[in-house]
Amino acid sequence: MVSVEFLGPINKKTMQLDVKSLAQLSEVLKADEDISSWLDKCAVAVNDTLISDKNISLESGDKVSLLPPVCGG
Repeated sequence: MVSVEFLGPINKKTMQLDVKSLAQLSEVLKADEDISSWLDKCAVAVNDTLISDKNISLESGDKVSLLPPVCGG
């Protein structure tokens, strides 16, 4: 299982999903109305490392984090 955490204003509890790649995870999350609107705006980290390639394979125990844009001052 892969742990998927949603940071900041996404306001969704961590999910445990059986997915093998970020591309597969993206398809699963697109089906969730609460999350789908955030997907194109978020940075993604796998095991606390920012990534940009959806073709990354995921292993059981990996942690994926969705990081929405933030403003600060």
